[in-house]
Amino acid sequence: MAKGDDALARKRNRVRRKRLRSSENAVSARVAAIIASKRRRKSGKRRGCEGMCFSLPTPDDPFNERHGKKRKGEEPTDDTEDDATAATVAKDDKPKKKDANTKKQPPAKAGAKAKSKAVRERATETEEGRVDFDRPSKFLVVCLNAIRDAVAPEDGGGSSIHGAGDWGVELWRSCSSPAPSDVLDTSGACATMEQTAWLVSTACDIVARKERLGMVVSCPFLLYLVPSQEKAAQVRSICKPLKPLGIHSVSLHPGASVEHQISGLKTCEPEFLIATPERLLELVSLKAIDISNVSMLVIDGLKYFLDLNVSDKIFSIRDAISSSPPITIFTDSSDKNVATMAKTLLRERITKLSINDSVYSRSAFVTQHVHFCPSEKLKTSKVKEILEQILQSHAKKSSKVLLVAASDKKAQHLSSSLKLENCTVTDGSHGTSFTICSSVGLMNVHVKDRENLVMTDVEGFETVLVVDFPPSVDEYVDILTGVARHTIGGEVHSIFCNTDAPVAKPLAELLANCSQVVPEFLKKLESS
Repeated sequence: MAKGDDALARKRNRVRRKRLRSSENAVSARVAAIIASKRRRKSGKRRGCEGMCFSLPTPDDPFNERHGKKRKGEEPTDDTEDDATAATVAKDDKPKKKDANTKKQPPAKAGAKAKSKAVRERATETEEGRVDFDRPSKFLVVCLNAIRDAVAPEDGGGSSIHGAGDWGVELWRSCSSPAPSDVLDTSGACATMEQTAWLVSTACDIVARKERLGMVVSCPFLLYLVPSQEKAAQVRSICKPLKPLGIHSVSLHPGASVEHQISGLKTCEPEFLIATPERLLELVSLKAIDISNVSMLVIDGLKYFLDLNVSDKIFSIRDAISSSPPITIFTDSSDKNVATMAKTLLRERITKLSINDSVYSRSAFVTQHVHFCPSEKLKTSKVKEILEQILQSHAKKSSKVLLVAASDKKAQHLSSSLKLENCTVTDGSHGTSFTICSSVGLMNVHVKDRENLVMTDVEGFETVLVVDFPPSVDEYVDILTGVARHTIGGEVHSIFCNTDAPVAKPLAELLANCSQVVPEFLKKLESS
């Protein structure tokens, strides 16, 4: 005997309820009851008058002719957004495959997780079908505003978060590009509140964009290493306002017991992990947390880690990450050991940033050499001598050197006079580019005058030789701060003649402020 419509409907409802209970998209009992009652109302025959029973007149619709429905183009209210989000979670009849790295969310938290994910998707949505993203999304601004509103009552520094916008956009470009580069910030010993806010907001933006593209985001996504418990608490306070947006952070430090932190990690799956190296390695050895799939690594205060003698633990943490995540390091350049360790940690291409405009920070890890030449006639031989020194110091390595002359005429003369038997012209553009071949290596030499230096990418050169010292130290500073921006290290050689005596004092002060060696001849010219 054929079953009736009511029996078939009951069977479908049983199957649907069973599927929702076993699915990873399961919602809480309260949300499920709201969805079920809404389905029951919608299935009635008196749908036209249903709105009169379950909605009230509004100033926009005093006679309730629209039955509580919004016109096209109007934004839904918060309650409507909650219902729509819950309905979106529950209407998917086919359960999705679950990634091996993700844990099953408790039923009570699934609705809030789906709501926060929907907020991130709406904030990052730009154009329908758009895949490439060339600028920060609205969600990044939402994260910055949430941090600003939370920290402003405490220290009054929230208003300065947006003031670090230029630095933050450069950081975002380095971390969000299809081929992200490592970042080395030399503004100070540790990151400031503004820098941390931009960093964690950038990580939130990357997470939201990946979810928008349908990618599975591993947890923890961001690993933020700090040298002390106090620094961990400071970073945690900046990340805490992001929790309503669906970004959960956990702080691991010696201030709490290992058992307490293990039990806490079992009940949550944080996107951001803030930890000291010792406690993190202890929890990893106990298999309380897995950091093999970390997508971003931040080392805040590299010099402090060196002073605490935990550099080996930093390398152990980096080796525990199976992928090659982009690394961001905050440190100062007062210690030469910092540059050595940074070179070991970072990859070949980096981006050096500084939130302040001091020459000391912007020229970090760049060595300055000032060579004395008695007269202009001897400059050509002096240039050859310096080039030989550079070639010997970079043995078995291809060097790229930029020679800066005062004018185009001097550049042409310098280029022609340097072409010896071991030089071959590789570029026919005015003959200002050639290669020096030697048994110890190769050197690509580019000769430019100061007028055309603006059109030259100084950042791509690790070594610059200023043949004719500029009349102002500010022009020299522009060259100095632009050298080797994408590599650790760099050298700036300059030839100083007796005719350059008026700039001897400011140049000596600049070298002293940058912790560089001041030559004796420069001290004599300064005192005279």
